[in-house]
Amino acid sequence: MKRIFLFLATNIAIMVVLGITVHVLGLNQFMAGNQLNLTMLLGFSAVLGFGGSFISLLMSKTIAKWSTGAKVIETPRNSQEQWLVQTVESLARRAGIPTPEVAIYDGEPNAFATGPSKSNSLVAVSTGLLNSMSREEAEAVLAHEVAHVANGDMVTLTLIQGVVNTFVFFIARVVGFVVDQALRKDDEESSGTGMGYFITVIVMEITLGLLASMIVMYFSRKREFRADSGAAKLMGSPRPMVSALQRLGGLQAGALPSQMAASGISGKGGMMALFSSHPPIEERIAALSQTR
Repeated sequence: MKRIFLFLATNIAIMVVLGITVHVLGLNQFMAGNQLNLTMLLGFSAVLGFGGSFISLLMSKTIAKWSTGAKVIETPRNSQEQWLVQTVESLARRAGIPTPEVAIYDGEPNAFATGPSKSNSLVAVSTGLLNSMSREEAEAVLAHEVAHVANGDMVTLTLIQGVVNTFVFFIARVVGFVVDQALRKDDEESSGTGMGYFITVIVMEITLGLLASMIVMYFSRKREFRADSGAAKLMGSPRPMVSALQRLGGLQAGALPSQMAASGISGKGGMMALFSSHPPIEERIAALSQTR
């Protein structure tokens, strides 16, 4: 209920902020006089912005299983799967959340957590990670993923994505309408939007979309630090997570499908860091080293 309330409150806040902004700038009167319904545009932007994000969230477990080939462990077939299930169950109890579904998939070292809620989540790990790490290091990675679930990170990132999507849709169409009207001749009768509108909307959505991605990825990197800290608390010490990160630093992390990239374990440095969902491993180790 708390997150549903947060979703509704965020939607309302977006509508209010956008409405006040266009009113202060005088855009509401201009657009109303030129056949653009501001209320419908706000609703349209919110539906598209949040709708797409929440549909993706609701389908996240299905998409994750399908795209990675992850198989949920219903009945452990060997000692490794038995250990994996028992470890996630133990970590979930410590985190105070229902036990997520536990899955395993073939691939290079990686792991992820996803799902629409704390009570309906999935933690998956690759065979490559399990085979290249010690049990303690692998447990630290699992603790990191359980911390994501306990922190509600999937819903939080979806809300942020919905917010920026709403702004992108709304601003792109407002600018498109203004440009289209400016390109019309004074004696030209208005008969709906022209090519100026459509071209401007496309250009603005691409430009604003890049900026929006930087904002979303900034918050994604912040949640990684929180999950690292959460893993340290669940493990009783930051040392196992530091060791796991150091191990990952020497491995080639397995690539996840684009829609799952923010759920993985690796990060990039350099110019691409602004578009990376994860901080560089060195920064994560440095942050953990300050944890007591």
